[in-house]
Amino acid sequence: MKMTPSASLLLLLLLGLCQAHPLQEEGGQGEEEEEEVPDTMDMTSRILTSNNATDEMLLEGDLLAPKTRNAMTCWSQSCLWRKASNGYVMIPFTMSGAFTSWERQKIDRGMKAFHSSTCIRFVPRQNEYDYISVENRGGCFSALGRTGGRQVLSLNKQGCLYHGIIQHEINHALGFQHEQTRSDRDYYVRINWQNIDPNMAYNFYKKNTNNLNTPYDYSSIMHYGRTAFSIQHGRDSITPIPNANVQIGQRQGMSYWDIMRINLLYGC
Repeated sequence: MKMTPSASLLLLLLLGLCQAHPLQEEGGQGEEEEEEVPDTMDMTSRILTSNNATDEMLLEGDLLAPKTRNAMTCWSQSCLWRKASNGYVMIPFTMSGAFTSWERQKIDRGMKAFHSSTCIRFVPRQNEYDYISVENRGGCFSALGRTGGRQVLSLNKQGCLYHGIIQHEINHALGFQHEQTRSDRDYYVRINWQNIDPNMAYNFYKKNTNNLNTPYDYSSIMHYGRTAFSIQHGRDSITPIPNANVQIGQRQGMSYWDIMRINLLYGC
């Protein structure tokens, strides 16, 4: 069939549009690629906002208050996950049926990031006594280290299923605290107490941490953003020193020192 010049031009235009905007199924590869774009939103604010819906007793915004330990510390072998004879730290987990297949893939991808750079291995639970139960509770939170028995790691479907937040909460479950509460933090950040609600000040108290002889890490996935718990929008609760412009509070993924610390703590 012979086409008119105008019909030929229309066909070429349609073909060009199809090539410029490939069709993608909802929840398919296109959505995963979109998440890899650097996220400029303050993830600490996202976590704290999500956690407004929870009735759990949380410390520092997303740490479950310990029921079996007197203090929020995790240095000793008693709160570390056990290493198997093959050299891997096998951590059993279950995942709530409330998550869709796509959501389960996101969580699984966050877990597998630990497999590629550490000796941590997350394995589906068989009948192990100690395990992590990943659930769709009212916020993003975790216990600190291995607490014994079933321990909840909450990743709310509406606000927590971001790659960095998943890794942040898993790091808590491995035994790591927030970076800005480490014992030497006053050399690296200034806490602006005047910008923090006095009722929230306890979230910024220093801890007697085991820093594993590693440097303070502004880029740690465990570092709060600069306005966390601020009483007024835009005012810093945390200011890096001496350079106030240093970026803190990223949630894209584990930093070099985050990975190094896991390997040091667990003897990978």
